[in-house]
Amino acid sequence: MSSFPQRRPMHATRLATIAVLLGATFAPTGHAQSSSRAAPRFEIAFPRHAHAEPITGRVYVALSRTSDARNTPIQQTDETGVPLFAVNISDLQPGAATIIDASVVGYPIKSLRDIPKGEYWAQPFVNIYTKFARADGHTVWLHMDQWEGQNWKRSPGNLYGDPVRITFDPNDPKPIRLIADKVIPPIVVPADSGNVRRIKIQSAILTKWWGHSIYLGATVLLPKGYDQHPNVKYPVVYDEGHFSLRAPRVGSTPYWNADGTPRLIVVTLQHPSPYYDDSYGVNSANNGPFGDAIMQELIPAVESRFRVIGQPWARLLTGGSTGGWISLAKQVMYPDFYGGVWSLCPDGVDFRYHQIVNVYADTNAYWLDRGWMRVERPTQRKPDGNVMAMMKDENWSELTVGDHSRSGGQWDIWEATYGPVGTDGYPQRIWDKQTGLIDHAVAEYWKQHYDLRHILETNWPTLGPKVADKINVYVGDADSYYLNMGVHLLDNFLKTTTSPKWTGEIVFQPMAPHCWGPPMNELVAKMTAQMEKRAPAGADLKSWRY
Repeated sequence: MSSFPQRRPMHATRLATIAVLLGATFAPTGHAQSSSRAAPRFEIAFPRHAHAEPITGRVYVALSRTSDARNTPIQQTDETGVPLFAVNISDLQPGAATIIDASVVGYPIKSLRDIPKGEYWAQPFVNIYTKFARADGHTVWLHMDQWEGQNWKRSPGNLYGDPVRITFDPNDPKPIRLIADKVIPPIVVPADSGNVRRIKIQSAILTKWWGHSIYLGATVLLPKGYDQHPNVKYPVVYDEGHFSLRAPRVGSTPYWNADGTPRLIVVTLQHPSPYYDDSYGVNSANNGPFGDAIMQELIPAVESRFRVIGQPWARLLTGGSTGGWISLAKQVMYPDFYGGVWSLCPDGVDFRYHQIVNVYADTNAYWLDRGWMRVERPTQRKPDGNVMAMMKDENWSELTVGDHSRSGGQWDIWEATYGPVGTDGYPQRIWDKQTGLIDHAVAEYWKQHYDLRHILETNWPTLGPKVADKINVYVGDADSYYLNMGVHLLDNFLKTTTSPKWTGEIVFQPMAPHCWGPPMNELVAKMTAQMEKRAPAGADLKSWRY
């Protein structure tokens, strides 16, 4: 059922051919933008024909030894990628240049002075921010999703320039001038076809809170024979996950159309926030009332347009990774509305293992203090134990992409979802992004509001009777992001429950990475058995089994 998603990949921006930029007029402006700045430096501008109005946002330059049309320097940036440098801009005028020089902190190289002399491809990029005057009284500047899934590298309206071949010398005082003269085009939404239908609505709840139009969507996969059985109502499975306009993948499998397969409606939801490609589906001090909007606006829109049974026993949840957390959180926070969850490889369900950081007891997220030395924490591994990336590097990469939790990255959305609002209106950091020093007051806020194990344990006398037979979790015991450890703590608690006793299942697959889960036919069989068990007397359990 679930597509078992990995973390969000970097999508390719549509780029044109490579050209050396000559003859552009540059006027360096803004804070620390004097042309007398020491070498090395880039001067980056955008022309009026690309964007006629001033821009507030963030300007980037990426450097790489390689480039082609599908893998430009900007596309090569990530926590283990090529050097990226960036600065914020405010009301930058067309034709005026912003400077990125040796004082700008980049990643993974901290300063342009540290780039070796040589031949490189350089590429400029401009990420445009939108002003949000929120209902909570804070005004913030964030990137407004353009239905691309909050990905700055492919967001319509953002600007880029073709990669330019340069000779770079950290001691050369002559500025390197780049121009971002191309505009990323609008997203083309796939047309409805076959049994795939799409919905997009403006959320009145979120629009009021954000002070800007906010949209929600759904992609609906109808079962085989839906149009030929006009009197049948169907169970619905909400398959949670990252933003995607693709049809639920289950529809392309032989199992979906095979004889004997229970006929279900499968729905994926689109709810990008100004912080990430999805809102995590819950109400949040920084993201706003996405939980209310989904429950009160989006799901009613889906269930009023398609023939669903529309009762809790026939309304189920699944999803993997981020979607694993969302699906489990929805079952916990809306226990009467859903009839069961099959959560795969969920993000941290117990913040004593926020990946492998205990935000309550540890002092630093990046390093373990061993007296005479510090040991770095990893953030990603292979099942055999080989480390792929380190905690500090993933966070420093995000900080280069955007300050104030504006990177659109994984750690920043956790802060935006789980944390309180800071005095400046942006998410209050769980730890210092540069040093890794943990703020335990913020951690306590996380615990009381979004630590799912803590919520279940604290409220089991009232929650237990509603969810004791509904919670099922599946994870590889060598999860690439260490997510199995939080699931172990959840499992430890659930096994101790009484009055009522938990009767679901948690499965740890030995040596399996992120994001392991049962095959689709097994999940559907488990869901069908759950519906048969929980359906009230007289419920229709037959008409959708054709």
